[in-house]
Amino acid sequence: MAVLPMFPLGSVLLPGGILTLHVFEPRYQALVRACIDTEDHEFGTVLIERGSEVGGGDVRRDMGTVARMVQVAELDGGRFAVVAVGTHRMMVRSWLPDDPYPVADVDEVPDVEREPDRVDALLRELTPRVRRATALAMELGDPVADPQQDLSDDPLIASYQLSALAPLGDVDRFDLLMAAGPSARLELLRDRLGDVETLLRFRLDAG
Repeated sequence: MAVLPMFPLGSVLLPGGILTLHVFEPRYQALVRACIDTEDHEFGTVLIERGSEVGGGDVRRDMGTVARMVQVAELDGGRFAVVAVGTHRMMVRSWLPDDPYPVADVDEVPDVEREPDRVDALLRELTPRVRRATALAMELGDPVADPQQDLSDDPLIASYQLSALAPLGDVDRFDLLMAAGPSARLELLRDRLGDVETLLRFRLDAG
């Protein structure tokens, strides 16, 4: 186990994903300063199930992603602009007393792939579908990522990138984070994508 400072979020960060933060709450300003002083500049992120990122009193999911700060700029009034990248999954084993930010004992959760031969086929099938759905969501004015962004040659990373690119909600994205490995993640993405495609076509026809 490792002890990590924690930043509960209203969104899901996946491994390989980019997280941008405007840090203004004093306890999270302290978290940023503490991370700057460490060698790996890492903190944990988990999805807030109920509540808010600001003020505490939130209810949090236990599975999350470790993030590494790659850019930090200090702004007026002690605020910070932070860019971090998701590195790997982790599970919260116990929450420790705030110090003054949330702190937890966490374990790394590696991906387990039992059907490696299926991953490439699923990526070939789903990549154009996700790109089309994301482009359509962009056309409809939804805040989505660039549908033409490149995917990694590493199937594990690509499974996360495609999950992040798809125009899904955070509950669906959390389920994708929880999947045992790339093929299970991509099969779940295929299931959820069908509902998204139907909704996007309905909105396009209705508009």
